Amino acid sequence: MRRLVRPLLLTALATCCGAALAATADQAPQGRLPGWAVPQSYQLAFKVDPAQQDFSGTTTIKVKLTQASDHLWLDGSELKVSKVAITDAAGKVHVGKYVSVEPKAGVVRVDFGSTLKPQQLTLKFEYTAPLNAQLQGLYKVTAKGQPYAMTQMEPISARFAFPGFDEPGFKTPFDLSITVPDSQAVVANTDQVKEQPAGKGWKTVTFAQTLPLPTYLVAFAVGPWDIVAGPDISPDAYRAKPLKLRGVAAKGEGHRMQHVLGETPSIIHALENYYGFGYPFGKLDLLAAPDFEAGAMENPGLVTFRDWLLLLDKDSPARNVQGSFNVTAHELAHQWTGDTVTTEWWNDIWLNEAFATWMQQKVTMEVHPEYRADLDRVRGAQGAMSNDSLVSARSIRQPITGNGDIMTAFDGITYQKGAGVIAMFENYVGEKTYQKGMRAYIQKQKFGNATADDLVSAIATAADKGDAFKHAFKSFLDQSGVPYVTTRLEQKDGKTVLHLSQSRYLPIGSAGDAKRIWGVPVCVRYGTAADGKDNAPSSKVSCDMLDQATGSMTLPGASNPTWVMPNANASGYYRFSLGKAALAGLVKQVGKLSDAEQLAYADAVDASFRHGDLDAGDVLTALQPLTGSKIRDVATAPLDQLAWIYRHVATTDAQRARLAAWAKAAYLPRLEQLSYQRKAGEPEEDSLMRSELAGSLGFGFKLPEVRAALLKQGEAALKPTAAGHLNLAAADPDLLGDALGMAVQEHGKSAVDALIAELPKTSDPALRNGILGGLASVEDPALTEQVRNFALTKPVKVGEMAMLLRAGRNTRAQRDAMWTWFTAHYQQILDRTGSFSGGRLPSLAAGGGCSTAEYDRLQAFFKTREKDAAGIGRGLAQMGESIQLCSALKAKQDPAAILR
Repeated sequence: MRRLVRPLLLTALATCCGAALAATADQAPQGRLPGWAVPQSYQLAFKVDPAQQDFSGTTTIKVKLTQASDHLWLDGSELKVSKVAITDAAGKVHVGKYVSVEPKAGVVRVDFGSTLKPQQLTLKFEYTAPLNAQLQGLYKVTAKGQPYAMTQMEPISARFAFPGFDEPGFKTPFDLSITVPDSQAVVANTDQVKEQPAGKGWKTVTFAQTLPLPTYLVAFAVGPWDIVAGPDISPDAYRAKPLKLRGVAAKGEGHRMQHVLGETPSIIHALENYYGFGYPFGKLDLLAAPDFEAGAMENPGLVTFRDWLLLLDKDSPARNVQGSFNVTAHELAHQWTGDTVTTEWWNDIWLNEAFATWMQQKVTMEVHPEYRADLDRVRGAQGAMSNDSLVSARSIRQPITGNGDIMTAFDGITYQKGAGVIAMFENYVGEKTYQKGMRAYIQKQKFGNATADDLVSAIATAADKGDAFKHAFKSFLDQSGVPYVTTRLEQKDGKTVLHLSQSRYLPIGSAGDAKRIWGVPVCVRYGTAADGKDNAPSSKVSCDMLDQATGSMTLPGASNPTWVMPNANASGYYRFSLGKAALAGLVKQVGKLSDAEQLAYADAVDASFRHGDLDAGDVLTALQPLTGSKIRDVATAPLDQLAWIYRHVATTDAQRARLAAWAKAAYLPRLEQLSYQRKAGEPEEDSLMRSELAGSLGFGFKLPEVRAALLKQGEAALKPTAAGHLNLAAADPDLLGDALGMAVQEHGKSAVDALIAELPKTSDPALRNGILGGLASVEDPALTEQVRNFALTKPVKVGEMAMLLRAGRNTRAQRDAMWTWFTAHYQQILDRTGSFSGGRLPSLAAGGGCSTAEYDRLQAFFKTREKDAAGIGRGLAQMGESIQLCSALKAKQDPAAILR
């Protein structure tokens, strides 16, 4: 679309043998469906009118029964099945019975009426069901007063749309036909092959049979869509025919698809060149969904996105333009890793998501190197490390014990940690070797399913590596946590030796066990003596596999004394510690490091701070050199740490003033040089820098100069036009949300009321995001409650709610107010989002918490509510631990260090 270490034997059993949970006639499956009933193909027929509340369907499944039985198990949720017919291999029809055994999990038993021998059966179900209201399965959404119906099946929501074997390992062809009102357009995974009348005012549209797919990749959409042609994607060495490309958007929005359609051919060609295998799905539609839970979804032939990612024009925010390319590249990468080859079971969802994340970054670096996807990879991995530092963090290949584990598997561990680990081992074996392994993996598993063993073995074979390599790779897949590599330099027998040790990185307050071993490909950059050419000192890189608790490596040609950067090119998924003295030495060399290495250096400072080795004063000294970088990602890397210290460590006006002055000196000249308005032809990086600095300096550190500039734009944007709309175009498009937010903070209720009234009047997703961003900046307690109440109303899309509900948490008083509001409105929130957001509910309630009291009330509230929605248990464990760690780190601080 997004722990405890178990003994190896138990982990292997849990991973390989999910089918051991197969049910008896009296026991519903608690994990995977039993393997003795296997779907061979589906025929799906739907009758859908988006204006109605319900739809009807007929599902016909050919099933191979491999053992005698009087029943089988499958998945279905909220389906009112009126008829089940079972046709055996001899053509005899048996009347079946559909029994919902586990309604919450969606597990169903189909009784045959008698015991049937092993054979091929045909099961036919007739049913009705509601159009889902929580953006899952086949759901309904309204845009500009027009209703639409569309699908989102991943991970386990196909069961809301049709009865079936709703698991990734069951991969079959699908035949799809949809009956809709004559006025409606229909798109699906494959090309339309027939349209015929279906009674007064209705038509039936039939689509070509799909290639083998799991249920979660079935997709279609019904409504008054604009369908616009994009450029055909030209043939190449891997595909003989042009690829048809179209954009699909809500009525009246299709003209805004041209930018993304123009970018798509370069992405497809880059992917085909890498994998050596042409796009296999015949046609390609990109659909801008009026409301969508995920960021995007890789359905083959019909890729669906949040609308702001696709609906672009010359005034679109730079973040939307870059986000559009990156997300499109991610979803199209899935056409190979995720669609052509699909994971066998949800514990290996990283084979889909981590590889799409990693591949998107490669494509972006090839097509748009100015977007610096190489730095996105580093920052993404560092973000994952923050979660991975929790004892409650899941592993990449997390054993699946229930639907909650499936729903919460779509997180930074799967996506960003997975991509970081892939990149680390790619760096270790070399890009060309890794590509060779990937091509072999795709070809061997084409149109089938795969496991981690298939992938790791393919890479090992290509690299001519054995069990030690496989063990190293799997050590990052099968256990949680971040390796913490500590270093010590020694001069011995005329050589420079770097001593290494590894443990699990654990921040202050953690109850975890640091004793853990990975196979870590450690690469270090170190200073060398002056060479014989220009007599200037330089650096070298040396790499080795650290697969024991301790190890060492000799640094040929190192200067004496030398400096060491223990994560060369930031290619490793690990954190490192140098000790205070060595870190002080590295501070002087920061300018010699690559951009990616400077980000790794910033993370090392953060890790040492959270580990208790540095105080706030040390952090300010160590990070200051980064602020002068010309590269946005590097220059702004200190801001998050600085903001945390400002909120949680500074206790006096003098301390806060010191931090604000530090930020002002470091960043205000850069912002003033950029000015507060986009310039014609300026690089997108300038627009992104302007937005990031204005938001941080204006709201985080409350610099008066920045607030005044934003307020001026916000006031202009709030002035009504002759047409009765707000003049939102008066603000810089990259600063719209900040400008409106400043007006909200300064003018209060009049600004809030104006924005609440404006939101239903616009369908432009960028303008809606700006309005929501403005409302999310509210600080007045009464207005904050008004905004949160507004978030639960129809004018706010389900997928937009979080923008309003996650704001306003910087102070304890704000978090207390959010807690009071959340607990009072819990059922309404659950009703609107519960089927897909269970794991996020604890963080929605208590995100930003940093005290024992906040931890205690979170536990007390949710402990009796873990079964309300899948994933709450894991979300509770991780949010609770995060609060405890924040509290412990805060208690460790000496605020006086800020003034040192």
